[in-house]
Amino acid sequence: MTPHTDFTQRNAAIDILRALTMFVMIFVNDFWTVHDIPHRLNHAERGEDFMGLADVVFPCFLFVVGMSIPFAVERRYAKGLPGESTIGHILLRTLALLLMGAFIVNSEARLSPDVHYPVSVYWFLMVVGFFCLWNQYPPTHDRRRKWLYAVLKGIGAATLLYLAVTFRTPDGGVFSARWWGILGLIGWAYLVCAFIYVFTRDRLRYLIPLWLVFVLLCLFLSPMKEAWGGEALLNLPRANFPNDMLNILHIGNGALPAFTLGGIILSVLSTRYAHWPIRKKLTGVLVAVATLGAAGIIARHFWILSKLSATPPWVFYVTAIAIALYAMIYLVAEKGRAHWFHLIKPAGTATLTTYMIPYVAYGLADATGIALPDWFTHGFLSIVNCLCFALCIIGVTWLLGRIHLKLKI
Repeated sequence: MTPHTDFTQRNAAIDILRALTMFVMIFVNDFWTVHDIPHRLNHAERGEDFMGLADVVFPCFLFVVGMSIPFAVERRYAKGLPGESTIGHILLRTLALLLMGAFIVNSEARLSPDVHYPVSVYWFLMVVGFFCLWNQYPPTHDRRRKWLYAVLKGIGAATLLYLAVTFRTPDGGVFSARWWGILGLIGWAYLVCAFIYVFTRDRLRYLIPLWLVFVLLCLFLSPMKEAWGGEALLNLPRANFPNDMLNILHIGNGALPAFTLGGIILSVLSTRYAHWPIRKKLTGVLVAVATLGAAGIIARHFWILSKLSATPPWVFYVTAIAIALYAMIYLVAEKGRAHWFHLIKPAGTATLTTYMIPYVAYGLADATGIALPDWFTHGFLSIVNCLCFALCIIGVTWLLGRIHLKLKI
């Protein structure tokens, strides 16, 4: 069944929102290199009833991933590609995200002294392997270039295999999935929600109830405040069948796929009703944001506001923030002011590249011992430091794109 909604036109607001989210992600991910960052910018501690800027970035990125899914899937169908090809594409993209996430998260455990290379070399070889394997090579009919690309992909696969086999943690642990890392979590949420879209397409009568199912899972599976017993509403014994089923696709308590599916729904709505006047669109946005905000306020009486626990208030508040951000960016783009975000544009069109470059930067700093002056890593100047770092990473991403180095899965 073909959708009623036209996804053939690229949505500039999604690219800008993706770029902005990635810029802020690089900014907050650099906090570990500095000191005295204001708490409202940082992550909340486990069990803390609080949400800082850093706690908003990851779910907003999941939301943007969801917004992109209808456009990606429908473009494949518009090209005449069969459904089997689209399912295969989704599985390959998921596998790539899971592998990248696993390599990154293993490096967080650091390396055993018995490994004959330092973590800086691991990071460098990891990124080289990613680029060799998943670079967006220019299309060509030249057999020699095709052979060269195949060789580079083989080198990338061999490099990653070498790192996985030789990896050891300080306590003797071997390479493993662990918690999959940020990219891995994105991969699982993408897999679930992309499959949902493939089978439902733009039919909101299915998409909205499925979003509500994920929200209900979050409500029933998240531990409540101590005043309400400190247990989840559905507090089943460990090793139970429902949780085992949810864990197969790493759905967890439903919070992460709720963000991604929420993005899909917003894309369908904003594209289907693109012909509406601005005032009517703004009214719809205000109603959605107010409803989600009210739901967050009510839910916070029963659950704490926590990213690490993926609680219902976190889901409601961040979804409201993501919708409001998209609406503001959409208005700016509609007014012909998209160029305001031109400086960070590469982060929206070469997102994976932007995410990987910091590991090269940290590896070089670790290998060379180069460090910024201490006065540039405290207080207000530490924020300036991290902002400059994020802008530099985006600049490097742009330069790499000019020489056809861009990760694409």
